[in-house]
Amino acid sequence: MNTEMALGMTERLKPIHARVAAMVRDDIMPLDEEFLAEVGKGDRWGYTPRQIEILEGLKKKAKAAGLWNFWLTGSAAGYGLTTVEYAYLAEEMGKSHLAAEVFNCSAPDTGNMEVLERYGSPEHKRQWLEPLLEGEIRSAYLMTEPDVASSDATNIAMSCVRDGDHYVLNGEKWWSSGAGDPRCRIYIVMVATPDPDRPKHQQHSMILVPAGTAGIEVLRAMQVFGEDDAPHGHMHVRFTNVRVPVANLIWGEGRGFEIAQGRLGPGRIHHCMRAIGQAERALEQLCRRALGREAFGRKLAQLGANYDIIANCRMEIEMARLLCLKAAWMIDQGDARAAAPWISQIKVIAPQVALKVIDEAMQVHGGAGISQDFPLARAWTHVRTLRFADGPDAVHRRQVARAELKKYTQEKV
Repeated sequence: MNTEMALGMTERLKPIHARVAAMVRDDIMPLDEEFLAEVGKGDRWGYTPRQIEILEGLKKKAKAAGLWNFWLTGSAAGYGLTTVEYAYLAEEMGKSHLAAEVFNCSAPDTGNMEVLERYGSPEHKRQWLEPLLEGEIRSAYLMTEPDVASSDATNIAMSCVRDGDHYVLNGEKWWSSGAGDPRCRIYIVMVATPDPDRPKHQQHSMILVPAGTAGIEVLRAMQVFGEDDAPHGHMHVRFTNVRVPVANLIWGEGRGFEIAQGRLGPGRIHHCMRAIGQAERALEQLCRRALGREAFGRKLAQLGANYDIIANCRMEIEMARLLCLKAAWMIDQGDARAAAPWISQIKVIAPQVALKVIDEAMQVHGGAGISQDFPLARAWTHVRTLRFADGPDAVHRRQVARAELKKYTQEKV
């Protein structure tokens, strides 16, 4: 392990970061609200001509500028950034609704592309990874199930039974983010492939299922605080005798947990990086509002405990960013087991800090803060949901505590 912990912005990153930050600020953020206002004009689960024009125009500009696929950390492809370097770019992307997709760095595609790059066969890569890398299609990751406590992934129960040169899938998945998008072409699905001769964590597999395969039924869009997140969507999906070629299995039977850990670690921290960006944007909005409005003859900044609130927001963002960068550095050292407790720490802290800052910003904005006139309410909803995505807080705190206790005992904790 490299014992020199460099968490600052590298010289090679600085010009890239400046270009990304400028494009987010000048080109992408000004179009966020117009893009979102188009939702519901016609089919909620489709894209209007204006949405396509906005999104594809921005993607074309980013790709032409070479600002594309930054998430390929540790790879010879693209920029080959470290996870620490990528953290600074993801934070900028977190400030805008559209930015992550504009740079082809949005979930769940980044995690799915990592799975295909690391574990996929040459045919998997040709058929699915290549168009994902080009931003031509979208994907979904199906793991959580409605009838089991999916925070313990050993409970995952979707049946996957071999029948000749096919597997047959039966069961339900929900919170399948991105499965509502009409551009979604491929699902990566966690399934149960039990074998009494394999240990507990080799009872599951991952398999590629093309969207629209016979027997797949989208039951409904799950709502988050009353919103369906169209046209992206978090869908509840039923599989009834869905037949998938054996060749679609990723890496072999019983390898599901290994793949999941390879996928979820970086994916979890990418969410955290973007959450810090959302906190930064909220604090900026808070400060501008506090200096731009008066009540009782004084600037809002001078009323009540607003100085303390602003100071605490700044300090907590800085602490969260440093923890995020350390977790990123641990990932870069290549020891997934050693990095895991750090990923769990920031997975708990980043959403909590972002929620607090966004909430304080809403408070300073008064009634406008919870309205459609500002992006704060939407940001709060997204970040509150993040406390469940990729594992709830309680599961991550448990992992942190277990790692801490192991320093002091050899007993099983």
